[in-house]
Amino acid sequence: MFDHITQFANPEFLWLLLLIPLIALWYIWKQRKLTAGMRHSSLRVFSQLPVGWRVRLRHLPFALRMIALALLLVAFARPQSSARGEKVFREGIDITIVLDISGSMLAEDLRPNRLDAAKNVAEEFIIGRLNDRIGLVIFAGESFTQCPLTTDYDVLIDLLHDVKTGYLEDGTAIGEGIANAVNRMKNSKSKSKVMILLTDGVNNMGSIDPATAAEIAQTFGIRIYTIGVGTRGMAPYPVQTPFGIQYQPMPVEIDEDMLRQVAGITDGQYFRATSNQKLKEIYEQIDQLERTKIEVTEFHRYTELFYEFVLLGLGLLVLELLLGAFVFRKIP
Repeated sequence: MFDHITQFANPEFLWLLLLIPLIALWYIWKQRKLTAGMRHSSLRVFSQLPVGWRVRLRHLPFALRMIALALLLVAFARPQSSARGEKVFREGIDITIVLDISGSMLAEDLRPNRLDAAKNVAEEFIIGRLNDRIGLVIFAGESFTQCPLTTDYDVLIDLLHDVKTGYLEDGTAIGEGIANAVNRMKNSKSKSKVMILLTDGVNNMGSIDPATAAEIAQTFGIRIYTIGVGTRGMAPYPVQTPFGIQYQPMPVEIDEDMLRQVAGITDGQYFRATSNQKLKEIYEQIDQLERTKIEVTEFHRYTELFYEFVLLGLGLLVLELLLGAFVFRKIP
């Protein structure tokens, strides 16, 4: 019962609880004064006499009276329990992840390789979102919608797991990837539309220039965050040979100027991911930049516990009276 109390409406009554120890001291003093004495040559005979349960429990009525008094004083202090809640209004945003799956994404400067690292971090990002519609567009030499905008994150993650290099003609058509994502988001009624573009190369295929595609995105209110993934210098790239997988150093060529331009046109930002940890930090930063706006209305509901304490206190008083009248009745 006491675990549910969160506040007292009239806490000044609790000071009266200090009277209970004083009353207990007075009771002890009184009992000692009422104890009769007599002279006897030896107390051994009395120690062998059985002590009845009435004698052992003779102070029980007083104890019940004190507990009842304490409960009544707590009741007068009006204990209350409160239920706190929030009415939350969330307006989700639309996010499309545009992922490069060209052959160069198999380079292993990120572990286990660039593509799998990008997929793992993207999955964590998806799981951490609430009420947002998220889609997935993949591109290499051409572009394909792997998953349209959805709030079914389980389906989205399954489709993300299925992504592999070799699905599409090899190459890097960044403009095509952006245009495909714009086409999926242009009719969205969401007030906030975001695209996360991840690539490790230079636009070398497709009929749409990335800057032109970014300008189209900007007209539809889509903000693009671009991520260039890959270490600086050379990266190990697996090559199949008659003797098994051999690793060859491959130069890392990321058109950072173009990615900055695309992000700048749409009021987004460009990031460079040179390691798994850096890629994770970039997604965390984007996650914070694009937090769903939340409107919160807080309310409190109080429940009076007065009657529970009164009833229990009165019940103990009645029990004390019954014990005094029938069990511990004193004969004058």
